[in-house]
Amino acid sequence: MSFTRKRIELQLTQVIDNILIADGVYYLKLHKPFDFKPGQVVALSLNENDEPRLYSIASGKNEVSLNILFDVMPTGQLTPTLANLKPNDEVYISAPFGKFLCEHTPAVWIATGTGVAPFVSLIKSGTNKNITLLHGARTIDGFYFQNEFKEKLGDDYLRFCTTETGNDVIEGRLTNYLKELDNPAPELKYYLCGSSQMIIDVREILLSKGVAYDKIIAEIYF
Repeated sequence: MSFTRKRIELQLTQVIDNILIADGVYYLKLHKPFDFKPGQVVALSLNENDEPRLYSIASGKNEVSLNILFDVMPTGQLTPTLANLKPNDEVYISAPFGKFLCEHTPAVWIATGTGVAPFVSLIKSGTNKNITLLHGARTIDGFYFQNEFKEKLGDDYLRFCTTETGNDVIEGRLTNYLKELDNPAPELKYYLCGSSQMIIDVREILLSKGVAYDKIIAEIYF
């Protein structure tokens, strides 16, 4: 996600660690210069004059580091360089902002890919009561932080995989599951985070099943 440089102030912070957690997917840990609310984002850049990109915070509010989950886009302007960061390297980040706070419970969270990042922050911060998470991925190792979600959500954590099979994994797309769902609860809030196409598809399905538009809150990952 991009953001206009003129509208936001950036400051330097240092890398603590940069962990490869799956093929092309990294968990970047930074020194935390400010507090944040789970679900918020920061703008990040490697150079002060470059246009920053937006990343959801993927750490608990009480952790000593501020963590970012990202996948490398080979033709991207930022992520290939981010992947090479080492401890003590410096990056520019903004103060946290954003309204994807998922403050309503009970609720349904829906994520694909690194779009699970804000839900990682929420679950690590203690939000796990009356929550169902629908998590979609192409491969089993694409369910980032699945162990934490299993521990905190139990049977309310549902994984949907399109190319592999495994224990407690539902074959196929999560959109197919939603299409076949008889009565999604219209009183709940539905929080969506992932690709624009996933969000479009899921929103259309929920609307067709009687969920009001204002009950569907989305954050798009490009």
